[in-house]
Amino acid sequence: MKSKWVFILLAIFLSCASNAGADKAIFAGGCFWCMESDFEKLEGVTDVISGFTGGTLKNPTYKGNHEGHYEAVEITYDPDEVSYKELLEHYWVNIDPFDAKGQFCDKGPSYLSAIFVANETEKKLAEQSKRKVQEQFPDKTVVTPILNTSIFYPIKGNESYHQDYYKNNPIRYKAYRWNCGRDKRLKEIWGDKAKH
Repeated sequence: MKSKWVFILLAIFLSCASNAGADKAIFAGGCFWCMESDFEKLEGVTDVISGFTGGTLKNPTYKGNHEGHYEAVEITYDPDEVSYKELLEHYWVNIDPFDAKGQFCDKGPSYLSAIFVANETEKKLAEQSKRKVQEQFPDKTVVTPILNTSIFYPIKGNESYHQDYYKNNPIRYKAYRWNCGRDKRLKEIWGDKAKH
C-alpha cells in the first residue's frame, strides 16, 4: 500500500515537473491593460496577469517605484490548444516592434516592448519569430529585445484594479485605447493581421 502512494506521488511530481514553465509566457507590449485584453481573446489562453518584470527592484508598484521594470503580462496557456509559437505570432501583431521609446502614446522605459524567455526552446522560437518580422520589414529595425525571464511581480493590493481593467472599466478602457491610437497604428503596420 505504501509503495502505491509513493508511485502516485512520484507520477504527480514528474507530471508537474515536465510541465514546469511550459504553460506560462511573459511579454511586454506597453500598456498591460491592452496586452491583457489582446491575449485573453486568444483560444487556449486560460489567464493573463498584469504586472512588472525585467528589473532588479523588489516589489515594484504602479504609482510608486517601478524603475528598471517593464509593464508586462504573464500568460497562462494550454500548450495542447495554443503553442508558444502561436503566442509569439499573436504578440507581434499586437505591438509596434519599431518603437524604441515605448508603445503608442505611452513613452518611457516601462512601456518598451520585450519578449521574456524561460529556456532555450523559447529563446530559439522567439529569435526565429523576430527574424521573420525583420524580413517582412527590411527597411525598418525591430527594436523589441529577447530577454531572459526574471521575477514577475503581479499588480496587487490597492493597485489590483489594474487586473482585468478592460472588463471592469470598459468605457474608460476603450476611450484610453482609442485616444492612445493603438489600433490605428497596429492597422498601419499589420493590416488585416492586427486583431483587437
